[in-house]
Order: sequence, then C-alpha cells, then structure tokens
Amino acid sequence: MKRPKIRITIVDKIGKGGCHRGHCVGESFDYDTERGKLCPMAMHVAFPYIDILRYGGTIPGQPAGTAVFCCPDVDVINVFKAEIVSE
Repeated sequence: MKRPKIRITIVDKIGKGGCHRGHCVGESFDYDTERGKLCPMAMHVAFPYIDILRYGGTIPGQPAGTAVFCCPDVDVINVFKAEIVSE
C-alpha cells in the first residue's frame, strides 16, 4: 500500500513576533520532498500528526485527512494544517 501524499500549509499566525525561519501564512510544503525547508521546531510537532494521517488515523475534532497544529515558538505561533493530498 502506497502512503498518501501530505501537504503542510501555514494557515494562520497568532504570535506577535516574526517567524525566525522566515515562514509566512500561505506557504505550503510537500512533506516528502520539501520538509527540509520547514522549521525544525514545527517539524517536531508535525511528525506525530503526519504519522496519524498517513496510517489511516484521525485527529479528534478535526475533519478526516487533516491535522491543524501550532509552532512551539511562543513569540511566533504559526498555525499549520497538514492534509492528505488526493492524487
């Protein structure tokens, strides 16, 4: 069974500071080919959600195939959305 493609998009920013990695709302990344461009702190948070989505799980309170999570940097708090991409 082939693992589904995952796209990670910055959908909001809550913190008052600017992103230390230079990320902006609206940026999207392909998990398989561009994850190295994503902030390591955000990837640390993203990984468990990616695993859940890739292996058929769901996140309570979120639509199937999606996971919304925040950057752990209290000064920035970028909001990310990971989603399965239908090919």
